[in-house]
Amino acid sequence: MNKPRILWTDDEIDLLRAHIIFLEGKGYEVETANNGLDAVEKVKESYYDIIFLDENMPGMTGLETLTQINTISPNVPVVMITKSEEENIMDEAVGSKIADYLIKPVNPKQILLTLKKNIDQQRLVTQQTTSAYQMQFGKIGMQINDKLNYEEWIDIYKKLVHWEIELSQSDDSAMDEILAMQKEDANKAFYKFIKENYLNWYDQEIGERPLLSPEVFKKRIFPLLNNRKKVFVLVIDNLRFDQWRTINSVFNNYFRIESEELYYSIIPTATMYARNAMFAGLMPSEIEKMYPEYWDDDDNEGHKNRFEEELLRKQMERFRRKEKLYFDKVSGIRMERRISDSLNNILDNDLSVMVFNFVDMISHARTEMDMIKELASDEKAYRSLTLSWFNNSSLLELLKGLSENDIRIVVTTDHGSIRVNNPIKVIGDRETNTNLRYKLGRNLNYKSKQIFEVRDPRKAYLPSRNVSTSYIFAHTDDFLAYPNNFNYYANYYKDTFQHGGISMEEMIIPLVTLVPKG
Repeated sequence: MNKPRILWTDDEIDLLRAHIIFLEGKGYEVETANNGLDAVEKVKESYYDIIFLDENMPGMTGLETLTQINTISPNVPVVMITKSEEENIMDEAVGSKIADYLIKPVNPKQILLTLKKNIDQQRLVTQQTTSAYQMQFGKIGMQINDKLNYEEWIDIYKKLVHWEIELSQSDDSAMDEILAMQKEDANKAFYKFIKENYLNWYDQEIGERPLLSPEVFKKRIFPLLNNRKKVFVLVIDNLRFDQWRTINSVFNNYFRIESEELYYSIIPTATMYARNAMFAGLMPSEIEKMYPEYWDDDDNEGHKNRFEEELLRKQMERFRRKEKLYFDKVSGIRMERRISDSLNNILDNDLSVMVFNFVDMISHARTEMDMIKELASDEKAYRSLTLSWFNNSSLLELLKGLSENDIRIVVTTDHGSIRVNNPIKVIGDRETNTNLRYKLGRNLNYKSKQIFEVRDPRKAYLPSRNVSTSYIFAHTDDFLAYPNNFNYYANYYKDTFQHGGISMEEMIIPLVTLVPKG
């Protein structure tokens, strides 16, 4: 392994000989320069892992030298060392994107700490993260095997997402594989939990069971309106908890989290069911019964959520809510560009709701486009692509505008998604729907041990197309495929993100309330 290379630039470099010997004894290779011009020439000729730069040198100053070094090697960390503690010099140095700032006289421990932060950080973070997860691995495994309630499953999922994000920032791919196996074990146990408990939840009160899709507005949004504050509800379709945790860092620049919780999506974890249920405040079979004109059995994805605003207005009427409502749905890049024009509408209404379909579009595009599949090759890349979209979206510009006003922001979603790998054969008739994580139809043929089946849709408050309709749900990383051209479709959909079934990623989803920091 090559020694880390340091360039130390100081017009009194001879006085630092003891420090240089100390660093060489610790395994670093140190080169020196006693003025800015020499330092710039050395940077042109060689690569350094870090540069120490005296701020107050005759001729070219440290800040002037820093500017030239940044032009040549912009990614090399530079540590500014100075006798001055004047605030304007510190501000200028920090504004020039230095890695660290030390005040003379420096001691060896200070220098060593700076090196570990800027050169060895990735290795040390990897070691520490790996060690910490190894300590938690057994505890999480024991918890997974216990008989857990819905709150404990939320806690398990939070821990797994935490370690997934932490380990993704390290270089230990072996631990990534171990975590993936533990998530798979957790999802198998979670499936058993849902299978045993889900159909009983509708006879229980909240507390004995989780908050579900139809109760989001009644229990969380409408109470915020009682304080006579304006509320903006941002529904990002198909947003998983790990994706929320990734974009949360951007929200933190403008908003303070007032509350963060996870609620459970109903099944199927699909837009037609979960999002309609959220806006209507009703289960799907109740929507079909009370508002048949707003429930569409068409299997065309674009037709399933045409009446979300109407369903929300009906819910507000049932609960005698008189607030002014603004509702908008955004899908596609062209439509997104008009988001900034919505700021006045949001501020002019008591309750504003905006649905964003872009994350869901990434998920579908990843299935259909090789380029997107390459960009979102794994979970880490999928999160990164979500963050990249958010950082460059006009939604962020809208949120910046809202952060300057007295308004509460609620960020939530209708369901998440899971990466599928294991095809399961299902035989159905022509009326069977095409979703890969759930099917409904007559005479469905499958291996029952591999699938959660609901033979009587009324027990799950789901509509029936006819008296013999049943629903089946895939779990863990399974997906449902027909025997015709089985191998082709199995390969086509393998390693794609899908939703509609039973997994922690699809069912346990974020509901976050924020207030502007201003």
